[in-house]
Amino acid sequence: MKNIVLIGFMGTGKSAVGRRLAAHLGREFVDTDEEIERVTGKTIPQIFARDGEIRFRSEEALVVKKVAARDNLVVATGGGVVLNPENVRALQQNGVLIGLVAEPGVIYQRVKRKRNRPLLNGPGDMLARIKELLAARADAYAVAEFTVDTGRHTIDEAVEMIIAYLKERGIV
Repeated sequence: MKNIVLIGFMGTGKSAVGRRLAAHLGREFVDTDEEIERVTGKTIPQIFARDGEIRFRSEEALVVKKVAARDNLVVATGGGVVLNPENVRALQQNGVLIGLVAEPGVIYQRVKRKRNRPLLNGPGDMLARIKELLAARADAYAVAEFTVDTGRHTIDEAVEMIIAYLKERGIV
């Protein structure tokens, strides 16, 4: 069976929705960021700090290839996974891409206290950085076949909406 791949900006609920969706469908859940940490033995912030974003994106691409080759998964991707067209192609070959979105203010409220977001940490206004990154990535996130606004819907509602979409398409 095709993988269900959740894409979207950080803080949109990919991991939370993904875990609940996988449990509901009886599928294995894979979080690509957690997989990168497991494989490298480093946290995402450590990889960014010690090796840089290019190294992180390289590790991410390797994990995406491995995950995309498997079946019947629910996959939560890192927020920037869609920036690499090869990642998108690999995930689309055996997967349905579902986008999760939320307004910048909602994302800010969800991530403002977390220090494990290397692209948001540092000087300057975090909300402005969120808006800037969302605007820069808008086209990349547009590859989603179906999108759910997790700022307007609970986790359970998002799961129900995704399942209804997948049923309509004969995927589950």
